[in-house]
Amino acid sequence: MIYKNVFNLHSAFFYSNSNPHKMKKIFHSLFNNNLKKILTLTAILFSPLSLFAAGSSVPSIGPVRLEFIIFGLILLGVALFHKQTFWVAVIGLTVLLTFKLVFDPGFHLMQHLFGNTPFGEQIMDKALRQGEWGIILNLLGLLLGFAILSKIFEESGVPDILPRFLPDDWKGPFLLLVFVFVLSSFLDNIAAALIGGAIAIVVFKKRVHLGYIVAIVAASNGGGSGSVVGDTTTTMMWIDGVSALNVLHGFVAAGTALLFFAWFASHQQDKYQRIQKDANPNAKVDWVKLFNVALMLAGAIISNILYDMPALGVWIAILIGALLRPVPWKEVPGAIKGSIFLLCLVFCASLMPVDELPKASWITALALGFLSSVFDNIPLTKLCLEQGHFDWGMLAYSVGFGGSMIWFGSSAGVAITSKFPESRDVVLWVKNGWHVAAAYIIGFFALYLIMGWEPADNKEHKIVNCPVPGCPMGKVPLTENIPGTIGYLELIK
Repeated sequence: MIYKNVFNLHSAFFYSNSNPHKMKKIFHSLFNNNLKKILTLTAILFSPLSLFAAGSSVPSIGPVRLEFIIFGLILLGVALFHKQTFWVAVIGLTVLLTFKLVFDPGFHLMQHLFGNTPFGEQIMDKALRQGEWGIILNLLGLLLGFAILSKIFEESGVPDILPRFLPDDWKGPFLLLVFVFVLSSFLDNIAAALIGGAIAIVVFKKRVHLGYIVAIVAASNGGGSGSVVGDTTTTMMWIDGVSALNVLHGFVAAGTALLFFAWFASHQQDKYQRIQKDANPNAKVDWVKLFNVALMLAGAIISNILYDMPALGVWIAILIGALLRPVPWKEVPGAIKGSIFLLCLVFCASLMPVDELPKASWITALALGFLSSVFDNIPLTKLCLEQGHFDWGMLAYSVGFGGSMIWFGSSAGVAITSKFPESRDVVLWVKNGWHVAAAYIIGFFALYLIMGWEPADNKEHKIVNCPVPGCPMGKVPLTENIPGTIGYLELIK
């Protein structure tokens, strides 16, 4: 297998005193026997970056700036050296940041991190927040906080009593995925994924199929795609003036996708390890711990609405809950490494010179879903809001659910690997979770056929007579059909 050979090469090079003949055999095995796999994987990871083009004095190879090539190599390294992902991400960020500081005269690190507004004013007023510090701090707080939350939930006894209420066959794991989906519609996807993972560990006796792990991540990402409080990207849309009703139809795509991948994933899990038939007769619910879980979830929601920083509410709730029950602080060290890994990738993505996206259309939205599997969806959403004229529900589904196709494509995927380290393997993730990639396409076109491409207003851009200078929608009268808009009835004529 390609990953075993690559890791053997890595180990032989760095950690052993192997003789030249052995090294030669390893190189031969890797590059001759697996060349097609390496080229295919490289094409998969680099192809989404072709949406962007170079156009500056910064060094480039052909039309592609070197930042994109370095970022692509980082992603390739994460995919190949899945047992060394932390160091690949840290070293990759160091190389990329050094390149930006040396070769990009327009890049200023402090401005990139904190913007131009005084930091004190940004702390006091969320509307003045600039730079990447808010995203990075929030992600770090959520990943560590929800690692504690999932352990408290596991110890609360709720997973132990669930076999009383879940069917004993494939419908049990199916309903669990539906539960994660619903939970994620009003909670952060990280929390929903970790709670789903904690339940799965118990009810499947620590034997969880990788395809089902992928499905848990997909359910957590899909559940927030139609709710303005269910995902960071949809909350960004809401803050930027997109109506909650113009995001709601993302559930059409996400719900269709859920029915597809949940059916296959549930059968995978049922064949691998059937759900626990009877609950432990001695199982009891610790209502105080369950209250602490609810307190953390409520803190995340309230803090997200009031201050656009759900991690703050989570940690306030953790400190309050510490007065009632001991906090499992031992979960934090195990989550730190995964958190730093994700933050490195997010920061790398923020360093990409992405100034604009292709013209808003359903094709662009479809492509952004695949791009979000390797590229952080927060900067993508920010660019789409600046460009305007997207179908926001379709976009929310694309950039939200699309990140499920590769384990490091979403924060939920990275978080759940702390519970299931074996899932840090891109090929195995895609192979066992094929139904999620297929579900993404099925859900997308289900939404397109039912509702068409329906762009809507946001704060800057209006669909009719857009006030933004140079906008192609600046002179569209009320009676004219909006370009690119097509409904189901028009499509079947």
